[in-house]
Parts: sequence; C-alpha cells; structure tokens
Amino acid sequence: MLFGIDRLLAEPELRAPLKGRRVALLAHPASVTADLVHSLDALAALDDIQLTAAFGPQHGLRGDKQDNMVESPDFTDPVHGIPVFSLYGEVRRPTPAMMDSFDVILIDLQDLGCRIYTFVTTLLYILEAAVAHGKSVWVLDRPNPAGRPVEGLTLRTGWESFVGAGPMPMRHGLTLGEMGHWFIRHYGLDVDYRVVAMRGWQPEAAPGFGWPTDRLWVNPSPNAPNVNMARAYAGTVMLEGTTLSEGRGTTRPLELFGAPDINARDVIGKMHALAPEWLAGCALREIWFEPTFHKHVGQLCHGVHIHAEGQFYDHHAFRPWRVQALGFKAIRALYPDYPLWRDFPYEYELGKLAIDVINGGPALREWVDDAGAQPGDLDALTGTDETAWQAVNDLRLY
Repeated sequence: MLFGIDRLLAEPELRAPLKGRRVALLAHPASVTADLVHSLDALAALDDIQLTAAFGPQHGLRGDKQDNMVESPDFTDPVHGIPVFSLYGEVRRPTPAMMDSFDVILIDLQDLGCRIYTFVTTLLYILEAAVAHGKSVWVLDRPNPAGRPVEGLTLRTGWESFVGAGPMPMRHGLTLGEMGHWFIRHYGLDVDYRVVAMRGWQPEAAPGFGWPTDRLWVNPSPNAPNVNMARAYAGTVMLEGTTLSEGRGTTRPLELFGAPDINARDVIGKMHALAPEWLAGCALREIWFEPTFHKHVGQLCHGVHIHAEGQFYDHHAFRPWRVQALGFKAIRALYPDYPLWRDFPYEYELGKLAIDVINGGPALREWVDDAGAQPGDLDALTGTDETAWQAVNDLRLY
C-alpha cells in the first residue's frame, strides 16, 4: 500500500497544483516515506516543490520533547535553511507571520485515532487559520493504527480544549484526512482542503487491523513506541489524569498502569469480577516496574500490563476505554479512599480536574466514584454516544 506522502512523491500529477506556490510541511519523526526518508527531505529533493517553511506539533518536529506541556522553540532547519515554527511553544495556533510563510501547507502526521492526541486539534487550528488567511491545506493521509472501532463518551459542550477539538468520542475511528472533512462540515469552514488519500489501506484486514504490518512503526511521539500502545491509548491516556503511573519512565509507556500502594493481582481479579465482558480481546498481566522518571520515580510499582497483541488480540472485541475505566472502578472498590484523581494543570486547562478534561466532561469520573454505579450504567451512557458517532461513516475515504 501507499501512504499519502508516497503517492505525492510517486505521482507528479498530484503535485501539479503546487507548482509555483510556496509550500510548508507540518511533520514529526514518523513523517517518513516507505524507505524511511523523512518527508521534509523527500519534498525538498523535488524540483517542482518550493519548500519555504516547516511546522512541528506537540513534542516538536524532531520529537525530542518528552512530556506534556514541554514546549518546543522555533528554529532554522540546518539542512534546508527554512524556518521551523513550533505549534507547541509560545503559541498553539499559527500566527499571521507563520501563515504568511506559505501558500499551501502539507500535513503529514501519523495519528493514533484518539481524540486527545493533540495532532487532531492542531489540524483544526490550521484549518481555522487557513480560512482567515486564504491558505490551502492538504493532508497526506496515513493509517489510523487503532482501526475503525468507535468507543468512549462524546466531548460535552464547554469542555473543548487542546485535547478536545470537538464533540467526538475518545476513539473516533477516522484517519486524519477524514477528520479534516469532519471539522469542515461540523464547524462550517470555507477552506481549500484536499486529502492525498492512501492507496490500498485495509483497516479491517488481519493481522494489522489498521496498521499495515509491512510498514515499520516510527514513534510519532516519544511515548508511542508500538502498535500495542496505539491500540490501548484510547484507554490508557486517561491515566495522565490520575496518580497512577501510566508507565512513563519505563520501556512500555501507556500500555500499563500501577502504583506502589496497590495490589495489581487484586485489581485484575476485581476487574474480572465486575465486568468480565469488558476485558474481551486482550490479556491483562501482573507486572512490577520502577519508573526512571515521572510519577513514582524510583519506586517499585505493582501494575497491570494490557496486551492487545498476538494471540490475545480480538480487534472487534477489544474496548480499551472500558478496560481502563474498569481498572479505575476496581481500584475504587478495593481502596475507597484512594487518591485516584490528580489535580494539576493539564494541557493549559486550569480549574478543572485533568480526568474531566481528558474525557470531555465529568461523567466517567462520577461513574467511578459512585459506589452504586454499575458497568451497565456506563455502557448505557456511552453506547448512545458511540451509536450517534457512527453517522460520520459517510466521511470515510476507504
């Protein structure tokens, strides 16, 4: 199969509308061709592309910034001599000066298929700026490694943020190119937008179910090391709003959770007792780990590793958001007074609990904290949102 960047390079007719126009590229470390050439270098080598600027999202064009709210500076690319503007530094929306540097911006970002992954919001901000400045936006499409399944609560009105660009569920099932079409329709944006679609992407095909297994995985951000993480992320990202470690400071971040003061074996047992049907399609494994940085640094943690891979993986049965919600519910049942929710500024949102910002409202937290609330109650609330989102199927390009 061919990703959008591969098609743009291989098919000169696709590039024809770019002739004579100043071109910018929004990219990160996973913006590579099938031959692992970075898209910036591949585009700069073309005689018919006038590359005048580059942009980096959260974690930077180079992907060197480890954590959330660690900002990247602007710099000049030492190879190509063009400005590289940070969209996660002094600003998160492109400034007029940045927009003046190009006529067309190519967006080549490997996404994870999750609302909270901030590349989705950066796409929206670029589209809105393009409307204001009369610029064109092209997405060079890439696979959604989590595939087509939809899961999670829809973001509620008033909870929009840098990790919540609109009323979509946590796991949205779209590619970035398709998401651009949704933004344009939902927000009524009048913008010159096009998608260089992939050729041959089969999101329902085993064994990858979204990620083509003949393509190497390159981290789109420092803590996105593999496809298992991408599959689990729509659930494990909620750990960022808790006192539990999400595995930062280990070699398997955002695939596991734990803390020094929980018994993971008991937690797994309680999860199976509460809602065994929510654990289909994956395996839970008891682990011990000691983070080298971040939460519980240097402390021995007892934890749970979520394996959505190998013989244990059932693509259509696995529901990562429910798996992680069940983990919280089990901890609350075992340790009623456990200080689960972490109160700190999260992605520039002040005065709100991070877990609520992540979920686009308080409903998940309230369900966890309500001793009388049952798994079926959350299923009923979430199922309505998930069914409603299926109406976006007409935006799918594949």
